[in-house]
Amino acid sequence: MQNFDAIIVGGGPAGLTAALNLLRNNHKVLVLEKESFGGQIALSPRVENIPGTTSISGMEFIEKLQQQVIDLGCEFDIQEVKEINKLEDGTFKVTAEYDTFNAETLIIATGVKHRHMGINNEEELIGKGISYCATCDGAFFKDKEVVLIGDANTALQYAIALSNYCTKIYMNTLFDRFFGDKILIDRVTSNPKIVVEHNLNLIKINGKSHLESLVFENTKTKEIREFKTEGCFIAIGQIPSNDNFKNVVDLDKGFILVNEDMETKTKGLFAIGDCRLKKVKQLTTAFNDASIASFFASLYIDSLK
Repeated sequence: MQNFDAIIVGGGPAGLTAALNLLRNNHKVLVLEKESFGGQIALSPRVENIPGTTSISGMEFIEKLQQQVIDLGCEFDIQEVKEINKLEDGTFKVTAEYDTFNAETLIIATGVKHRHMGINNEEELIGKGISYCATCDGAFFKDKEVVLIGDANTALQYAIALSNYCTKIYMNTLFDRFFGDKILIDRVTSNPKIVVEHNLNLIKINGKSHLESLVFENTKTKEIREFKTEGCFIAIGQIPSNDNFKNVVDLDKGFILVNEDMETKTKGLFAIGDCRLKKVKQLTTAFNDASIASFFASLYIDSLK
């Protein structure tokens, strides 16, 4: 069994930032990632909400951050964590696909996946007109008309945010009503820039090098509608992947519950970034979570000595 001061499960911005802080405190750190390093931000063509950085691609940002932690001696492995157990001495046993590890402290930073429509061209046009984050990419569509798909609080918040940039937002919902807070619904329906249309099901995405148009079918009348646009924001939910940790954390709709120190119900075990239950999910809040968790994780390591 390999031993580490800290193991971080997840190699996105939150996980890598936590690794950076722990390495700077002279701890031996392993980052375990089940797919590819970088998380969702790596797919963004431009990131402009990092203080002090005017504009950078998501991939370039992740490459710089990963190189920074590599230079400090971080170790990496591509394996899915199957199980976490806390041992009697206060350390943690981490069972992954192929290996078992031991760590004095553990930080879960598995993030989430945006729920996709599963329509033709969707994957190919991510970053080329298709986006799942209005707060990240809304400014790139300034003075343009866009389509927003979704009917719950996130979609309603996206519509309001997009109205600060776009000339018109066509907000299309699959059902005949919203499933969000009344105050948000009132703000959306009273905004002259937001055109709400219910009972529309997306059936086709047109475009090769960039998004050109979206085709919807009315679920009641069966009428076909085409919206010509360069921008489509999809907000139909997020999918956390925390079931493997439910023996050591409390979950709310799949998201991990933590206290203000980013600590879970299990002492010495932390959760950061989009995998934890929180309202604001942005790059800067991932940095914040990582800074807090790594600080208290270091204190926990010291308490075991």
